[in-house]
Amino acid sequence: MTYDAHIEDGWGEGPSARYAALASRFRGIFDDIRASAAEREVQRILPHDQVRALARAGFTALRVPEEDGGSGATLPELFALLVELGEADSNVAQALRSHLGFVEQVLNASPSAWRKSWLQRLALGTLVGPGRSESGEVTQGKRATRLLQQDGRWILRGTKFYSTGALYADWIDVGATGADGTDYVALVQRHAPGVEPLDDWNGFGQRLTSSGTTHYRDVEVDPAQIRLDGERFAYYQSFYQLVHLANAAGIARAISRETALAVRERTRSFSNGNADLVRHDPQVLEVVGQLRAAAYSSGAIVQHNARAVERVWQAAQQGDAAALEQARATADLEIAQAQHIVFELVLNASTQLFDALGASSTLVPLALDRFWRNVRTLATHNPRIYKTRIAGDFAVNGTPAPDQWGIGVVRPALKAAA
Repeated sequence: MTYDAHIEDGWGEGPSARYAALASRFRGIFDDIRASAAEREVQRILPHDQVRALARAGFTALRVPEEDGGSGATLPELFALLVELGEADSNVAQALRSHLGFVEQVLNASPSAWRKSWLQRLALGTLVGPGRSESGEVTQGKRATRLLQQDGRWILRGTKFYSTGALYADWIDVGATGADGTDYVALVQRHAPGVEPLDDWNGFGQRLTSSGTTHYRDVEVDPAQIRLDGERFAYYQSFYQLVHLANAAGIARAISRETALAVRERTRSFSNGNADLVRHDPQVLEVVGQLRAAAYSSGAIVQHNARAVERVWQAAQQGDAAALEQARATADLEIAQAQHIVFELVLNASTQLFDALGASSTLVPLALDRFWRNVRTLATHNPRIYKTRIAGDFAVNGTPAPDQWGIGVVRPALKAAA
């Protein structure tokens, strides 16, 4: 077992005996990403170079099996590394969310030439962005984007939103509906004619994630890159939600680190304080300790959740349908239970940090407000109020956590409202 300094740092033991060696491959890159995170935030510099550095180092192929050129990482290992990346810059971690989910989709696909070729691409650092979500009054379960046959060619036509990471990708995984109503997924190259991802995301948080609009204007699709969208991997919902929670736990660590550093270096103190130096003021130290406790607790919860998701993956490999469904429902329940408290811890920490510092901590170049803006944005994607209701419904009525879900307009309700 390789010694891991993170244990002495107080963040706890890694998820495996090899974790320290695995993480050491990326920690230098994490340090580089962290060093320029505030500047990128203030000046709106998209992290193209940072994302590519991670891909070159093999971060984006962590879950690809070793025999296929990846690292064969477990899900607990992946999520522990995502916490570390989220600490460096939550924008970068968020930008990779859909790519990491695509990797899981490939891993769970049946053996085929398509699966083999994509494992090879992923091992070489190919990045895949999302093309699933559509904004506006799209009916729940339906898509406005179309995949049509025209003059013997397959043509993709439509507009997507929440295209997180698309600007950094080589390929985009696009959901569309055929002329007969069949749901498809088509992979198209990011620079193919007619593909236009825009940097028009204007949310107050996660500003550098490339989460805006992507247009598909008569994009020709290779038939070999079209597949039915009938099934998603069993832990699809829990995986994507846990990426958010891991990122939030990383933000909590960044809050703890940056606040402690600012307190350590501060020379000005208040006349009604408790010490000549703020670093010796017990009230300020208590605040810093609360921030660290929030970071530790949220990280521990994420790792516990990751083990639950790993059990779903293992059940899927064994082919036991009953065990798979039980593991899936349990993982979704565990993450529903965790979502409220993790976001509560980190949101509180992102506000509380200013209690340990002076008014100068609100200066724009420090970008300390990015922590609240980013975690507040993460917490809105899959509303936590519904997750706590799911946990309560299970506790009272034994109702299992629901499987896949989506968002959109319910037409009868819209008509009644009108």
